[in-house]
Amino acid sequence: MHAEPLAPPSKTLDGGPWWRELNRYHWFILFVAALGWLFDTMDQQLFNIARVPAIRALMSEETKGKPDAEVQATIREGAGNATAIFLIGWGTGGLLFGILGDLIGRARTMMWTILLYSIFTGLSAFARGFAEFAAYRFLTGLGVGGEFAVGVSLVAEVMPDRARPFALGLLQALSAVGNIAAAVAGIVLACLARAEIISEAWRLMFVVGILPALLAVFVFLRVKEPERWRQAAARYTLRERIRAYFGEIIQSPRWAKNALVGMILASAGIIGLWGIGFFSIDLQRYVFRTRFMAEGISGPDLNFRVDLWASLTSVMLNMGGFFGIYAFSLVTSRVGRRPAFAVTFILAMLSTILVFGAFQSEVDVFWMIPLMGFCQLALFGGYAIYFPELFPTRLRSTGTSVCYNVARFVAASGPALLGRLGSRVYGGLPEPLPMRYAGMTMCAVFLVGLFVLYFAPETKGRPLPE
Repeated sequence: MHAEPLAPPSKTLDGGPWWRELNRYHWFILFVAALGWLFDTMDQQLFNIARVPAIRALMSEETKGKPDAEVQATIREGAGNATAIFLIGWGTGGLLFGILGDLIGRARTMMWTILLYSIFTGLSAFARGFAEFAAYRFLTGLGVGGEFAVGVSLVAEVMPDRARPFALGLLQALSAVGNIAAAVAGIVLACLARAEIISEAWRLMFVVGILPALLAVFVFLRVKEPERWRQAAARYTLRERIRAYFGEIIQSPRWAKNALVGMILASAGIIGLWGIGFFSIDLQRYVFRTRFMAEGISGPDLNFRVDLWASLTSVMLNMGGFFGIYAFSLVTSRVGRRPAFAVTFILAMLSTILVFGAFQSEVDVFWMIPLMGFCQLALFGGYAIYFPELFPTRLRSTGTSVCYNVARFVAASGPALLGRLGSRVYGGLPEPLPMRYAGMTMCAVFLVGLFVLYFAPETKGRPLPE
């Protein structure tokens, strides 16, 4: 691939808005990278919304004839296991494609990740059992994990220094739009299922996930490699880079420390979101299902109402997340990375405890859920801004990927732990108390992120390291 056309240096507009520093090519790169990450998160959220109906359908033979409490416990544990497998695939793909992003280029690697997560999200719709479904989720995770590191590396290396944190914050904020698009798709498909136009809405949700494959062709044809990467790659042959590459991020004390700090920061946020926050959708399902059944609602009408509110819960969570992510970029540009992370970890913990301890009614969907989404997802705006600033160009994609995706292996324990806490530690309590207590117990993970900030370098106002 060719390098992008070299634009003349932008004038620093210290008194003006950051976007005034961007030329047409900057906007083009931001648009493509944001679209790739938007579709990526759409596929993630389709899984979160469809997870319980899919597990219920795929494990129907296994749970046939069992008491309702035992069925719910089996579904809860199966959903946790499927999510853990997805996160393991996410971590594996992130590491693999993060390395490829440094060795063969950002744009080419991004194309392959988009193709991978699109195709296997679509194939998830045709799963006939839990094992097959879990295998597709693992393969989808490979592509989902790889896209983030190369996307943020591409944007970080193309953008002017002053505009970089704002552009990366906007990139991450737009991921919430992908989540909202998935939730809207869930609402539409639930209505179609209610009208008996379709039979299983969860399968069609995964079919929708095939659409991003079209973006991969656009990426291949139009996006060029960043000039920073091209210059770094030109210094050595591919064989020399591979030989020297694998030891550097471990042997260099500076890069190894940054990678470890970033990995722990990411683990706290990812467990908080994927091991607790996104399960608020399942909490809502248990709370509303119990109440609707007590009101005498059953059958298709019960499933429709629960599915509709699950999608609305996802919309509200991610609407809060959109504003939280971009708010982080505004706050961190004033106070620095470390103070912004510290405040956000505390707010994420308190808001999550509030939701899992007190969520009760439809009204709570419209204020508790957005509040938690604002606080939890704001952390991910920080990751997009901070991680590329910790590593030099030759290691940026890998370093970002190590931070964000090795954390996935650690975080894979989160959903499984939540499921086991709910079904085994708190399993003797009436629904939905097991999930409530499990979620509140796991909020201690945010304190781990707060603690590691003591060792984190401050990067505000500094150029990318080389």
